[in-house]
Amino acid sequence: MPLPRSLQGRVRLPAIAAPMFLTSGPDLVVEVCRSGVIGTFPALNQRTTAGFVEWLAEIEARLSRFSGAAPYGVNLIVHRSNPRLDADLEEVVRHRVPIVITSLGAVSEVVQAVHSYGGLVLHDVISRRYAEKAAAAGVDGLIAVCAGAGGHAGTLSPFALLAEIRSFFEGMLVLGGGITTGRHIAAARMMGADLAYLGTRFIATREAMVTPAYKDMVVASNAADILYTPAISGVHANFMRPSIVAAGLDPDDLPEHHKLDMKNESKAWKTVWSAGQGVGSIREILPAAHLCEKLIDDYAAAIAQLQDDTVPPAQSRAG
Repeated sequence: MPLPRSLQGRVRLPAIAAPMFLTSGPDLVVEVCRSGVIGTFPALNQRTTAGFVEWLAEIEARLSRFSGAAPYGVNLIVHRSNPRLDADLEEVVRHRVPIVITSLGAVSEVVQAVHSYGGLVLHDVISRRYAEKAAAAGVDGLIAVCAGAGGHAGTLSPFALLAEIRSFFEGMLVLGGGITTGRHIAAARMMGADLAYLGTRFIATREAMVTPAYKDMVVASNAADILYTPAISGVHANFMRPSIVAAGLDPDDLPEHHKLDMKNESKAWKTVWSAGQGVGSIREILPAAHLCEKLIDDYAAAIAQLQDDTVPPAQSRAG
């Protein structure tokens, strides 16, 4: 489907730099948005609502200096264990955040609050059942978080999940799961996604808030180093095996984690590092703006090649 009017003409690349817990902050968001790509961050990356407000004000002020910057977005965890949801949502409305990405719960009241000022709501889903619930809540778009994505990810093939969602949902579709290059973004578009969702690739940027050791591990890792487990936070997610070992744990014999509790999430994710299966194609740490330009160029080249390689049906029959 065509992008909503609020996005048309405002993005140079059909992609979102995904909101990454403990990783995405103002520097990364601003550099991505000024490059013409949608940049986002989790509200919970600030320890308090007051700190969250400071980040909103900073991002808005810095982006106001750039004409043609892409809109930014905020991720809200809509889960009963998040004690800040109401306070953070109030600030989202007050600041009229352009895009809100909701995770771990689709609540119509949250959607209505964002719609009250004209904002867009996208929701993370890993299955048709969750997609149907989010669609019923009135979201504008669904993010299909497929096999191989970093963070809280699903296990379904993108071919399967995108097709099932599109069979009943006419809104915006975003695809995530191992996407790290401009060619991957082009492939996502060919599959029917309106936007691609890139997280892990933006860990290996200068502006990411994680330690140099984390970034180096992303660059050094391959898909075989990624472990999908609920044992770290209580919900299935992808983590790098070397970080689990470094934390003094056995990746093949992890203790049971009973349930998700957002109040304790930062402790788990600070020492055990998340990444998606796309790490194998990441071999350098770049400034975020440089990475965006590289993705834009690669995407354009992929689209051009696809058009050049396509033989019109009439010409094919004539041959």
